[in-house]
Amino acid sequence: MHTLNHTHDAQARSWLASANASDCDFPIQNLPFAVLRPAGTQQAFRGAVAIGDQALDLAALARIGLLAAPAQAAAQAGAQESLNALMALGPSAWSALRHALFALLHQASAAEQAALRDCLLPLAQVEYAVPARIGDYTDFYTSLHHARNCMRIMYPDGDATPNFRWMPQAYHGRASSVGVSGQQFRRPLGQSLAPGEQTPVFAPCARLDYELEIATWIGQGNPAGDAVALDAAEAHIFGLSLLNDWSARDIQVWEMQPLGPFNAKNFATTVSPWIVTLEALAPYRLPWNRPATEPQPLAYLESAANRRQGAFDIQLQVTLQSAQATAAGLRGRSITQTSFRHQYWSIAQMLAHHTAGGCNLQVGDLIGSGTISGPSAGEAGALIELTHGGQRPVDIGHGEQRGFLQDGDSVIFQGWCEKPGAARIGFGECRGTVLAARPV
Repeated sequence: MHTLNHTHDAQARSWLASANASDCDFPIQNLPFAVLRPAGTQQAFRGAVAIGDQALDLAALARIGLLAAPAQAAAQAGAQESLNALMALGPSAWSALRHALFALLHQASAAEQAALRDCLLPLAQVEYAVPARIGDYTDFYTSLHHARNCMRIMYPDGDATPNFRWMPQAYHGRASSVGVSGQQFRRPLGQSLAPGEQTPVFAPCARLDYELEIATWIGQGNPAGDAVALDAAEAHIFGLSLLNDWSARDIQVWEMQPLGPFNAKNFATTVSPWIVTLEALAPYRLPWNRPATEPQPLAYLESAANRRQGAFDIQLQVTLQSAQATAAGLRGRSITQTSFRHQYWSIAQMLAHHTAGGCNLQVGDLIGSGTISGPSAGEAGALIELTHGGQRPVDIGHGEQRGFLQDGDSVIFQGWCEKPGAARIGFGECRGTVLAARPV
């Protein structure tokens, strides 16, 4: 687990003025990674690092010779069309590159600044790709508040299933339909069974939902048969981003008995383009707590280090913007704000459990946290919770309400960390838009 160092100094400033704005997602203390290119061009995608309102092109940086050997090798790996090669180098290389970039963006000479400016691309003029080649995608279910909220739609005194408190639950998702922020997808078709009916119908989803999640990107993998110990888990994590696990609730209810989600989940998953490293998140660690009244983890999911700082205080917000609001140039309305600190299981525990039976993770694998919901009504991470299964529509502004998503709706996730004595860092935006279903 990373400790605080000079790259977390809240007083540090960049010579690039936009990085010093108080509401900037990408100050010098952040330096997240993405894959992008100038918008509207046929140029190759390449790795980049965000600083202020600019992206530092790693391919251009690697060519100008300002980096020493360890950081230079990392920059060259990150300059490719995906971040997999950089991810595979491991934590020491990731940190070497981050520290070298911090130094250049903090105290570069006039000549170095001029050379670096030639490597910058305005964020307003780039387009993104999914940052890694994803071999496998696993989606967890680790919010006790979400589990309870969903159960209590059907049973007022309902609770999570007994095994929820003993292990981080998950299912294997579909990597081929993962898209980057800005993803547009058709409303899915599938089977559903209406209440009181005996025969299902095949039709467009009528209860389309989002799920607010954090994505964990795997750096170095592990050999098949070798479990990753809890205290070693974070060395395998390249960083975190935002994730929307779109869900067709009516299709899900019918198909997941008894094997779990399938067509209700595999039509689209949206990730934010910028991956924030665990080193950048070090000031925002919190103790991971389990109340004494709850079952305590089994030995392979328990450690003093995880108890001491296994949680992250990442603030999260969901905004819903209708097609009508978009056409009128109106902002969407924030309908949820919560924090990742509320998860019942930590990301290290998810990884340790994932590999406990010998599963071999690979470079670029994607892990979803499961829906993130807090203890209060306004902290629910999905519409099914906010609207009590669609029975209590939520106000999305401009005279509109939603029980579930309509065609043309855009869902926007934002994430950030802030507290006194530390620099605010952000995750950027994760946006997706629902299009009409294809004809049956």
